[in-house]
Amino acid sequence: MIGPLELLIVLLIVVVLFSSKKLPDVMGDLGKAASRFKQGLKGKDESGDPPERKP
Repeated sequence: MIGPLELLIVLLIVVVLFSSKKLPDVMGDLGKAASRFKQGLKGKDESGDPPERKP
């Protein structure tokens, strides 16, 4: 089981690696990727229409 100390250490490493300037950009890109993934699971493309199925 992962405890709070381990999570704190991982968070500290992420902040050091990406610095505070890049971190918001990385989190924004991660949010966009998650949103697109959810749309893909629903079967919608970027226009909001369901994709055409080939027979």
